[in-house]
Amino acid sequence: MSFPAQPLAEVALAQQPLAQNLVQSVDWLAIAPPTVTAVVGLVVLVTDLFVKDARKPLLGWISIAGLAASALMLLPLVNDDRSTFCQSGEPGVCSYTADTFTLAIQFLVLGGALLTALLSVTAVKDADRGLPEGEFWFLLLSSAAGAALLPASRDLATLIVALEVASLPAFALVGLRQGDRRSSEAALKFFLSSVTATAVSLMGISFVYATTGTLYLTQVAERIQHVEGQFTTLAQAGVVLTLVGFAFKTAAAPFHFWVPDTYVGAPLPIAAYLSVIGKAVGFSGLILVTVVALPSYADVWGPALAALAALTMTVGNVGALRQQATRAYSAVRLLAWSSVGQAGYLLVPIASAAYSDDPERSVGSSVAYALMYAAVNLGAFAVAALVGRTRSLNRVSDYRGLYSSNPLTALLLAFFLLCLAGLPPGIIGLFAKVTVFSAAVDAGLGWLAVVMAVNVVIALFYYLQWTALLFRAPEAATAGHRAPAPLTAAITVTAVLAVALSGAPQLILRFADTGLF
Repeated sequence: MSFPAQPLAEVALAQQPLAQNLVQSVDWLAIAPPTVTAVVGLVVLVTDLFVKDARKPLLGWISIAGLAASALMLLPLVNDDRSTFCQSGEPGVCSYTADTFTLAIQFLVLGGALLTALLSVTAVKDADRGLPEGEFWFLLLSSAAGAALLPASRDLATLIVALEVASLPAFALVGLRQGDRRSSEAALKFFLSSVTATAVSLMGISFVYATTGTLYLTQVAERIQHVEGQFTTLAQAGVVLTLVGFAFKTAAAPFHFWVPDTYVGAPLPIAAYLSVIGKAVGFSGLILVTVVALPSYADVWGPALAALAALTMTVGNVGALRQQATRAYSAVRLLAWSSVGQAGYLLVPIASAAYSDDPERSVGSSVAYALMYAAVNLGAFAVAALVGRTRSLNRVSDYRGLYSSNPLTALLLAFFLLCLAGLPPGIIGLFAKVTVFSAAVDAGLGWLAVVMAVNVVIALFYYLQWTALLFRAPEAATAGHRAPAPLTAAITVTAVLAVALSGAPQLILRFADTGLF
């Protein structure tokens, strides 16, 4: 049986506009940073099948090279906003955008993952096959690829996918140590809390989609202002649930309960990774959802985030203050509670964006603080990893007299702690805190600025207490800590970054004065 040619031609012509609408161009340079990371992860996974056990350390160096290459791919994108996966005929409606905000967070993520990889080379070797190398490096690269994708996401579907690609491998990394009950318990707590967060976020996003009919952030921002009366409550519920989900991801109180046990149970490099890259993922997603997608609901998320910021910094600093120096793993626990307190500081500028006439400037303050925090906190964890090689319980009391056995290491740890405290000579920590404080004052949130000032004073006590311990006379003669080359490189890089930023804080503080989107 034959069909007439004319009807078939008419059908083809009728379908052509739809086909053209579905075709999207791909800007390979724009998506190169997360793509290179993901490809190297697959290369490591396949290579692991054919490499003998004696040559497994090669996988770590391949991963380090891949992360370095991914970070270098950011250079061609500087000062050149690019978008891809855009709707045909609507160039402003895209799924992926590489703007200043994206590049700043991607630099933080990929740089932090690179430093984590340097720490991990030593940790994997010391574990003596307690950490399966192929799986470890594949999971780390996979998580880094998702974390690098998230700040570029400009639709809710890509945002959630990137969030889960960053989170799911992290669960496995926390519980990867074989035969370690603390590691398994930490992974379970982390998994359950994160899955709960994802479920709540997905429900909130589904409500937002139901009321706006779109997943693109720019379209959501426009359409959610004109929701019909009977759907207003549904839209408000969607906004609140989405915020609750991201509060889990950022370890904001009262959703922080998983942090101390997870950091203690995880391999130390992974605890460092979660403290920096994990927070970057949560905060960049929160910024995109609030400032970009839901600016018209600032009266909802502004007060909520301000309250969360005050509660989080208070709970985190009080928790750190209560740590006993002689308790097992108290150094890691103190850094864990400190990271919760630092999360509260990071929330302050985002909350301020709801009240500010220039929300981009407020967001810039948060990004600047995150970059400072990443450099010095990874440095503190690197020193903790060095001390932990000879003092497996890693108590704060184990750092007593560190200056007598390792003068340079003690001085660097003291510098990192003073940066976190915001005291000279840690100038970058002081300036970053002043920037965040100014964002709250300029937005009219004087009460939040007062709460922050009180918490900074509380934090001074435990940071200075740990710093003073480094220079006390040791209770017994202690041998120096030998630092393998990768661990030395990680400490050196973080120290150079912290010193350079203290000498030229404008390198990152400029984000508080320039537009990010």
